[in-house]
Amino acid sequence: MAERPPHEQRPPVQRLRVRFARRGRLRFTSHRDFQRAFERGLRRAGVPVAYSQGFTPHPKVSYAGAAPTGAASEAEYLELSVTDRCDVDEVAAALDAALPPGLDIVSVTEAGQAALADQLQVSSWIVRLADVPPADVEKAVEAFLAESSVVVERMTGKGRRELDVRDAVVRADVESGEPVVRLVLNHVTPTVRPTDVVRGIRLVSELPDGAEQVTRLEQGVWDDASATVVPPDHQHVSRKRSGEQTARESSEFLT
Repeated sequence: MAERPPHEQRPPVQRLRVRFARRGRLRFTSHRDFQRAFERGLRRAGVPVAYSQGFTPHPKVSYAGAAPTGAASEAEYLELSVTDRCDVDEVAAALDAALPPGLDIVSVTEAGQAALADQLQVSSWIVRLADVPPADVEKAVEAFLAESSVVVERMTGKGRRELDVRDAVVRADVESGEPVVRLVLNHVTPTVRPTDVVRGIRLVSELPDGAEQVTRLEQGVWDDASATVVPPDHQHVSRKRSGEQTARESSEFLT
């Protein structure tokens, strides 16, 4: 019997970059669960996504720099290929309506030539510590920054790993009068998470154990001149409010 030829798929003609947010309870969505939800959303929204060739074609969607489960985020990214040229604002509106509340489309742009992963080198985070006096947080962060190396352990898929969390910190600041730490972290391997840094801060100080609420505000490259994180393609104005404004104003952001 002759071998059955692979299924032929329409070629992609455009690549779109999607910035989306994980808010509220949806911060507990695993990356795999999000992939399933997003692919269902693509079908509901009628986006002409391109598929791979072969007997088991898959949608051409690539993910980069996903936040850890449990962390809220205003700056998650993915890219997808489509078989018809699309209006980016129409895709953004259709996808936003098709996804569950809490998985929200922030913007859709046409992807440039640069690889997305190369444009996601650092992340900025805001970490709110529960029931800790702001003055104690400030002293603890000062003690942490004074160290040249702070090593913590974390269980990974490859076993227990030692992480130098101090080496991954580009910047750490404490908001005046608030138990809130702002972090800028390099994307290193293995990944250093904001919760790892908080553990390191507690390790070198008298800061008590407790819960923390973590939100990623931005991903991109660090610009020394402006001391800011520059998002991919200099991110155009968001269709929704900025992540920082949302985090500050919404009492349901982390509930």
